[in-house]
Amino acid sequence: MSIWIVPVLAALLLAAPPEQAALLEQLRGGTATERRAAATRLGEVGDGAATADLARALRDPDAAVREGAQAALWAIWQRSGDREVDALLQHGIGLMGLGLHEEAAATFTEVIARAPEFAEGWNKRATVYYLMGEYDRSLADCEEVIRRNPIHFGALSGFGLIYLEKGDLERAARYFERALAVNPNMTQIERVLERLREVLLQRRRQAI
Repeated sequence: MSIWIVPVLAALLLAAPPEQAALLEQLRGGTATERRAAATRLGEVGDGAATADLARALRDPDAAVREGAQAALWAIWQRSGDREVDALLQHGIGLMGLGLHEEAAATFTEVIARAPEFAEGWNKRATVYYLMGEYDRSLADCEEVIRRNPIHFGALSGFGLIYLEKGDLERAARYFERALAVNPNMTQIERVLERLREVLLQRRRQAI
């Protein structure tokens, strides 16, 4: 093999798939209709290389683009690159939906054992621990999510919900702010944050 072929092959392997590259270009500079289509398609075929542009699209002037970008990020985050792991994750989600929390937690633990760098395995286990009232275990898993995926607005808002349950309103507010800094479209979190700020302000006034 010629020496020059090696770096060329490496560059090709590292480059984004042609369809994804075209979709990202469309997401950045297309019409509203084109941006909507690009976000939807990236949810179907995108990988981690698409997440930065999709995160920026969470501030798109078009509401449908913002909604599509959010859905696409969740879809990409649930793809590990291993079909068996992904199927196991979906099985756990199904168990969680049925209220079978202990079984779901065990399933997500298996996902984590098989793919420890897959952030969504940790995130889903954090979610089920939260539902079980295991707040410290949920916090620990949220830390693992953010270590692997710093823009995971689901885990950031999860931190806020946990600290809210624990009565630490200051810390809850900070995490809700961080979540909204990534994804300003979470209206329920925004409303909770507004109420938290009111309560915290009242406390400060009473402390004077």
